[in-house]
Amino acid sequence: MDQKILRTMDYPKIIDSLIQFAQTQPGKTLAGQLAPVADLEDVKRLLQATDEAYKVDRLKGSPPFGGIVDIVPAVKRARIGGTLSPSELYGIAATLFGGRRISKYIEGVHEEDPVELLSRLTEELSDQKALENSIKRCIDENGEVLDSASSELSQVRRELRGGEARIREKLEGMIRSSTASKMLQEQLITIRNDRFVIPVKSEYRSYFGGIVHDQSGSGATLFIEPESIVAMNNKLRETKLREEREIEVILQKLTALVGEQAELLLFDADVLAQLDFIFAKGRLAHVMKATLPRMNDRGFLKLKKGRHPLIPMEQVVPIDVELGNQYTSIIVTGPNTGGKTVSLKTIGLLSLMAMSGLFVPAEDGSQLCVFDAIYADIGDEQSIEQNLSTFSSHMTNIISILKQMSPKSLVLLDELGAGTDPAEGSALAIAILEHIHALGCRMVATTHYSELKAYAYERKGVINASMEFDVNTLSPTYRLLIGVPGRSNAFAIAERLGLSADILEFARGEVKEEDLRVENMIASLEENRLGAEQERESAEKLRREMEELRKRHEQELEKLEQQRDKRLEKAEDEARQIIEKARQESEKIIEDLRRLAQEEGAAVKQHKLIEARKALEEAEPKQRKKAPAVRKALKEKAIEPGDEVSVYSLNQKGHVVEIAGKEAVVQLGIMKMKVSMDDLELIKQQPAAKPAQRSVTNLKRTRDDSIRSELDLRGSNLEEALIEVDRFLDEAFLGNLGQVYIIHGKGTGVLRTGIQDYLRRHKHVKSYRLGNYGEGGAGVTVAELK
Repeated sequence: MDQKILRTMDYPKIIDSLIQFAQTQPGKTLAGQLAPVADLEDVKRLLQATDEAYKVDRLKGSPPFGGIVDIVPAVKRARIGGTLSPSELYGIAATLFGGRRISKYIEGVHEEDPVELLSRLTEELSDQKALENSIKRCIDENGEVLDSASSELSQVRRELRGGEARIREKLEGMIRSSTASKMLQEQLITIRNDRFVIPVKSEYRSYFGGIVHDQSGSGATLFIEPESIVAMNNKLRETKLREEREIEVILQKLTALVGEQAELLLFDADVLAQLDFIFAKGRLAHVMKATLPRMNDRGFLKLKKGRHPLIPMEQVVPIDVELGNQYTSIIVTGPNTGGKTVSLKTIGLLSLMAMSGLFVPAEDGSQLCVFDAIYADIGDEQSIEQNLSTFSSHMTNIISILKQMSPKSLVLLDELGAGTDPAEGSALAIAILEHIHALGCRMVATTHYSELKAYAYERKGVINASMEFDVNTLSPTYRLLIGVPGRSNAFAIAERLGLSADILEFARGEVKEEDLRVENMIASLEENRLGAEQERESAEKLRREMEELRKRHEQELEKLEQQRDKRLEKAEDEARQIIEKARQESEKIIEDLRRLAQEEGAAVKQHKLIEARKALEEAEPKQRKKAPAVRKALKEKAIEPGDEVSVYSLNQKGHVVEIAGKEAVVQLGIMKMKVSMDDLELIKQQPAAKPAQRSVTNLKRTRDDSIRSELDLRGSNLEEALIEVDRFLDEAFLGNLGQVYIIHGKGTGVLRTGIQDYLRRHKHVKSYRLGNYGEGGAGVTVAELK
């Protein structure tokens, strides 16, 4: 891509922003080298990497790039045999550690939310843990070689510390003596030329003897190495030389290890730089509030609320542009300072960003094209040095564009034909537009010439556009209007500013009738557009409100359904617990009966016990099936006597015997129950042949049916017992039993008295008595049924 075009589109400023988000120097270098790519698959891969980095940054934050440095120069020097410094070696170890940390970080994200490209990139990093450990075992984070680097170095440093201690001890004794202290400028020990010295007043130089290594600026103080420690200093110096030689050996060994892995290390450094560069693109997208564009190579461009990235978000006016579908060229007309040039640059810059693998500041769903090149002639290109006028400069650029462009290019032309005679300029502009359009390029051009409005109107594949202007405030709104040609607004502005009506009327008379018709047509289009836009905004607002209400209603309905299901499940759990408790008690009773039969020799039939257990198991409520999300509030047909219905609360089927108001008597097996009509659902309606005849349900039972002849009420209170007695007597009566036994126990006699009072009034009971010997005595009441 031509660097001049990139500068015209302010592309380098985007690169400068990107560089600021890179955390390492290699990453900043890669960011500075970013350029648009003209291959669709390459662009998609670059955008995928940016999208994954954007996702990781959003979910987990930026990866830790701390400690990673530019190791390439050091590794290359190690490869050719140069010895690396301790700080360079430690930088390599820190970079290796940082690479492993980033790899672990990305793999952790990949397990939760796949980031395929980043994961593959980190998998390419080599395992250099052994080299990292070797370096860190010898060099600390300050770039100092550790004593533990070798046994020889450890021994030498012990000798150094011992020699220094002896010298200091000797000098300390010297400067503390009363005689010598008077001859010293200060009672301290210092170092000059790597040798221990003391500050002596110049007049006492001969007293100490030895070697003078330095003097103060005034000459009053001499830094003397006393003769008594010269030999000790010499030995210390020799020991330091041994230390330096050993350190050199250690560094050479470590450098050799680096040289052996040079190719892998250079590759790792490149991968880490790419990762930093990719995450810089993701962070830039966050800051710009940019989105991932859909890319194509068929010349289609659609920006939804596209923003110029270099204009503050609170000031920029988004534009909507579509190019390459119904029309391939847009002619933007209208006065200056309306935002035409900014719109032109927005289209070009966002296209360049997308082709570079960057997100674009536009709404989701925006589409951009991979062009083979973008050409632009924007701004005042007048050159005094080349003695070119504005028109000549523009024409030079345009001629160059016409020679280089292809059908897959995007051409952006600002103020086409400006700077010369209007008649000739407009004719030349139309000729250039026609040539570019005929070639099939995608083109956006701005102009002042009203003649180009008619050209765009008449030419297929070309459409007019303009920048909106508010006549009431005499200021542009900077909104790009596709399909509406621009108006000059000169008369309206002059009138608003107070120009005389006579002058305005005279001016209107000077305008050609054809031009007036065009202006009036544009004014009418503008008025209709504003009305349609207001209606669309109103409809869109209403649609959003309805959508919000619908979502809120669905959420509330779902919440109610969940609450209902939870309550029903809780009730079923409680019922199962009650049944389980009853089963356990019944099992205990049966076990007691068996034991009693064995003890007393009474004959208790085994099949009766099995039938009793089976009846208890069948009494357990079944798991309720989930009801539909929304139950119909209204039944399709009214329920009538004889209809087969389902009882919601009991999850049972039955037949309606009779209906009384809002309740119905339903036959459920051998039982009749009063049930609310709201608790019923129609399953099958009775035949309608005789609507006036009332359906009657006849139930017949024989003695072959398994009907209980005993009812055990021990442990129940009187109210519960009477309910059970009523149900029991109904079953016995329907089963044609002549005599039944009600076991209430002896106790206080309250239960027995209450039951017998109830039997006295019951319609199915002919008589009753206490049990005889062998029947339970006073603990049982025997009832004779009618």
